[in-house]
Amino acid sequence: MNKNKTFLIVIVVLVGAFFLNRYTQAKHESSSSLIFSGDTGQIQKVLIQKEDDAIQLEFADSSWSIAGNDSLIVRENRITDLFDIVLTTEKSTKVSENPKKWYKFSVDDSLGTHVALISKTDETLGYYVFGRSKTDWSHNYVRMRQSPEVYLTNSSIIHHLGTTESFWGKEPPTPEVSDSLEINDDNF
Repeated sequence: MNKNKTFLIVIVVLVGAFFLNRYTQAKHESSSSLIFSGDTGQIQKVLIQKEDDAIQLEFADSSWSIAGNDSLIVRENRITDLFDIVLTTEKSTKVSENPKKWYKFSVDDSLGTHVALISKTDETLGYYVFGRSKTDWSHNYVRMRQSPEVYLTNSSIIHHLGTTESFWGKEPPTPEVSDSLEINDDNF
């Protein structure tokens, strides 16, 4: 009877240690989720700002344009990268909940790259601050507007968030001019 009681106590302790270990490990697991989970079709404006540089992209009449610039056309590959790469980025491991550490992760107001997604009714659909990792060039940091939490992203996307007009736009192609003059016989 004494052996059975000791065996039962050992089993209870082992099972308890097993569940305690699983609980402790679960707190350290990273889970991924998209940074933007809304409808991309609702996005009508994209504002990108880094320090004093900023650019606003606008969607109207089935095409994107650079606000305040009517001489450049938007590079389609940049818009595709924005929607297919940047907005499908996942936040994974939480690295901090302390706003005092935002500077360390380059997601404070002065160092971060700010991205705002605006709807047709001027509603903010998403607001993110991205920062470069100084140790891991294949990932970035991100925080959302209303949250103190900073996450590591699953890939590096900050190079898709330029703030210059030349990054987003290009000169329209010039029409070809023919070297020969066509003579219309109907006019003679």
